[in-house]
Amino acid sequence: MFEQGKAMTPDDDSGTGDVRLVRPSLPPLADLQPYLEKIWDSRWLTNAGPLHGRLEAALCDYLGVEHLALVGNATLGLVAAMKVAESQQGMSAAGEVITTPFTFVATANAIRFAGHEPVFADIDPFTLNLSPAAVEPLITERTRAILAVHAFGVPCDVDGLEALGRKHGIPVIYDAAHAFGVRHRGQGLAAFGDYSVLSFHATKVFNTFEGGAVVCQDAAAKRRLDQFSNNGFESETEIALVGLNAKMSELHAAVGLAQLPYVGAEIKRRAEVTARYCAAFREVDGIRCICPENAEGHNYYAMPILLGEAYPLNRDQLWLRMKEAGIVTRRYFHPLVCDMEGYRDLPSGGKGRLSAARAIAERILCLPLYPDIGRADQQRVIDRIRQFGR
Repeated sequence: MFEQGKAMTPDDDSGTGDVRLVRPSLPPLADLQPYLEKIWDSRWLTNAGPLHGRLEAALCDYLGVEHLALVGNATLGLVAAMKVAESQQGMSAAGEVITTPFTFVATANAIRFAGHEPVFADIDPFTLNLSPAAVEPLITERTRAILAVHAFGVPCDVDGLEALGRKHGIPVIYDAAHAFGVRHRGQGLAAFGDYSVLSFHATKVFNTFEGGAVVCQDAAAKRRLDQFSNNGFESETEIALVGLNAKMSELHAAVGLAQLPYVGAEIKRRAEVTARYCAAFREVDGIRCICPENAEGHNYYAMPILLGEAYPLNRDQLWLRMKEAGIVTRRYFHPLVCDMEGYRDLPSGGKGRLSAARAIAERILCLPLYPDIGRADQQRVIDRIRQFGR
């Protein structure tokens, strides 16, 4: 296992000024300097350089997986996973990919850029993830894949979804953008499915400023992913498949190598922040904390709460009151992707459908969470929610 380092020094704890929703983690600048010197000495800036290879190996070790391909970002990773799965199955015709409406729009955008149409299925109201029972009736001869999201790092029903994939002969791909380092039933969550796509965006638990990775099941798939990310090249004069420039640079790999030793400590501190929130809200009627408290294997990526009828304000009212108090919160995921321009005309997202997703999208609010949030700033958030809940 990759050695874990110490946590970063927290911000000033005065609690003055606006409370941000997220604050990207950074390693000590001195830790990055030796990697930058290697880049400057070698002048190898991209195209699978030595730091790129070191980060892939280190991430495989940390995540407990055998095969992983770095990419420029998770959206490109999703496109790569779908196109490589398609090439492995010998399918080239455009089709449909069943996915959740309760996600960031990049999930659906990637389906479109891979040449397919999203079909939206409803979610489980407890996990907020794609419901296998809602997925199966939507599977047709045009279905090319199931693309599920581990929302807020909470694992999907991997058994149910993968049973459907095997039954109908279609790949199961996970958008694991929120789920870096999450463990499920004793193994890395990224190891499930045919492909699992991680985000290393600046706001995530582990970041390379921008970046991502696709976890796959065998060396052949890894090779195809690498080819796809290099415009499909097989050799200097031949391409194996139609690809994109989806590579991660040496600079981003350097940031990742400098960040990785601190991830364990950062997740621990996220857990401590989450525990303080959960303890404070136990006595507030009408608030449900979505993510598990002190759950082994969770990464505490975000702090979503659901507002019930017992809370005096509705979600939008609370969001506005918090904004007026100088506290940034976010209505993730509102509106649903199926209600956004470009997707609202799809039949699967029409009125009368997706009742669970619609109900959740009207009640959910994400609170400020990052490892070095000051105690006083967090207390400001807690005090306002308690105050507005009286």
